[in-house]
This record gives sequence, C-alpha cells and structure tokens, in this order.
Amino acid sequence: IVVTGSDDHLWKMWALPDGNIIMTGEGHTDWLSGCCCHPSGTQLVTSSGDTTVQLWDFSKRGCILTLEGHAGTVWDCSWHSCGNFVASASMDNTSKIWDVNSERCRYTMCGHKDSVNSIEFLPFSNTVLTSSADKTLSLWDART
Repeated sequence: IVVTGSDDHLWKMWALPDGNIIMTGEGHTDWLSGCCCHPSGTQLVTSSGDTTVQLWDFSKRGCILTLEGHAGTVWDCSWHSCGNFVASASMDNTSKIWDVNSERCRYTMCGHKDSVNSIEFLPFSNTVLTSSADKTLSLWDART
C-alpha cells in the first residue's frame, strides 16, 4: 500500500503491485505534508499546510477527527505504537501529543527555535524524537 498527496488537497491510497486506487480522502483545505498508518492498519493520520491533523478510518471511508491547535503548517505526524496517541510537528516551532480517545492535545513540546520538521515515537516507548530547522534533534519524554 502506498499513500500519496497532491496539490488538490486529496490523498490516495494505492494497492501494490497492481496500482489500483483503494481509497481517496478529501478534507484538508491545503496541501498534505505527511501521513502515517495506525499500528493496526485500520486508520491513517495526515498533516497539512492548513494547520490541522486529520484521522481517517478505512472502514468508514472518511475523516473521523480533525485536531486543531497548531498556529502554523503541520509538517509531520506519527502514531504511538499503542495506537491511542498521535504526535505532530509544526512550523510554529512546537510539537504536540494528541490523545485520540479524548480528542484533545495532551502535551505541547516547546524548545526548538525554528520549525519542527519531523516527529517520531520510538517503538514501544514514551520517547519522541523531533528534528528542527534550528539544526537540532531533540528527545522528549511524552509523559512529562
């Protein structure tokens, strides 16, 4: 499976090796910057220039949640291995940990002096790795 974004604010999921489109999502109002599949393979999270993060459910064939709170483009997103948390990295110099069950931001991580360009949970851990345009990498404890 391959997921691609486009300038028309749509994302498409393609099956390999035949290249058939499995699903198309429309909901962001600006370009897509990142995506990550849920550990169970049943959902997708996307990030966008519209400052939001969206969760998509494959069985419902649509967006089930829009997370708002960043003040700038959201460059990247990532699922925690438990599937209950999403991390986002933004041009507003912050990253956030979102609780998808309560549908709200649990933590905002401040400290980078420029855009946070990527974010990733370390596997089976509460540690988050961010990279920034300020030329630094940071490790964060998502519990604190």
